[in-house]
Amino acid sequence: MIRSTVARVDLAALQSNFRAIQQFLASAPDPSRPAVIAVVKANAYGHGSERVALALEQAGATMLACADIEEGIVLRRAGVTCPILVFGALSVSDLDGLFDYALTPTISTPSAARAVQTSAAKRQTVCAYHLKIDTGMNRLGFRHDNLRRTLPSVLSSPNLRLEAVYTHFATADDPGHTLFNEQRLRFEEASKNVEPNVRRHAANSAALLRDSRVWYDFVRPGLLLYGIVPPPLASTIPLKPVMSLTSRVVAVKGLRPGEAVGYGSRFSSSAPATIAVVPAGYADGLDLRLEGRGHVLIRGRRVPIIGAVSMDMMTVDVTTLDDVQPGDEAVIIGRQGSESWQQIDVREMAAAIGTIPYEIVCRVGARIERQYV
Repeated sequence: MIRSTVARVDLAALQSNFRAIQQFLASAPDPSRPAVIAVVKANAYGHGSERVALALEQAGATMLACADIEEGIVLRRAGVTCPILVFGALSVSDLDGLFDYALTPTISTPSAARAVQTSAAKRQTVCAYHLKIDTGMNRLGFRHDNLRRTLPSVLSSPNLRLEAVYTHFATADDPGHTLFNEQRLRFEEASKNVEPNVRRHAANSAALLRDSRVWYDFVRPGLLLYGIVPPPLASTIPLKPVMSLTSRVVAVKGLRPGEAVGYGSRFSSSAPATIAVVPAGYADGLDLRLEGRGHVLIRGRRVPIIGAVSMDMMTVDVTTLDDVQPGDEAVIIGRQGSESWQQIDVREMAAAIGTIPYEIVCRVGARIERQYV
């Protein structure tokens, strides 16, 4: 049995987006096109990491990137064979997975370097790693202005081999912020002090769109792969939405004037109204703030979400539609018709509730079946 609410993931669209990004990168003035590290952390931004990772590997991703060792193990067990970069901190991790599953760690602290060196020495092996430099994000990474003190012991570790150096931008999606260029300059200076010819990467989706100077040897698209442009940026890359989220009407009922709907009775109609019940709620990842702000598509028309979004269902006002019936499709994210207004995309939903597209897709619940097409 399949629940009414289903996420459909278009793997062909995903691969098309990957190729479109590659073609965009080919426009670099430098003939050496940067390679793509495809980011599949957080269950591939809610799309399902195993199937997505295999599709991206097939499309030609040079490397995949995930948040922690556990995510990397999931990918290896799914059959991924290409290199996998682990972004996250290793100071409290069981490091066996790095070696048992051939994962590439990020070393971002002296303690992580010592821990990986000790584990590699015990196994009598050499571990390739990427070094993270903190240029202004002030989370993980060796401080860009303190490398002369902190790096020598790392670079001299006999069982560690530096493969690449990278940083992460704090304001790539804010064109008016000066920190972006400050970080770029800091990174370029710092990476020379690490090793003059070391391979470099810095560009997430927003930075990739914003400035070709930070493409370096690799880029790290995440959101773009899934067909979403980070707001407020725009792009000419021909991207296709990868995920749609649909459900079905399960009940239709009338409201008399003055009657309220849902928890808290916050919505009431001043006139006779017809509502439809859709079995999708916050347990499926839908945000409570969609009440009174969001829409779904039924019979090709936008209808507003009214009343509180509850754990397992929400209600929509279908008064303007004719003869809505149980079983009618309700599109929460996606398209229902050929007109531009017959589509609700992730950016629109995020803007309606005052959040970011990343949160919308990452929160699509575990109980929702992903159907791959």
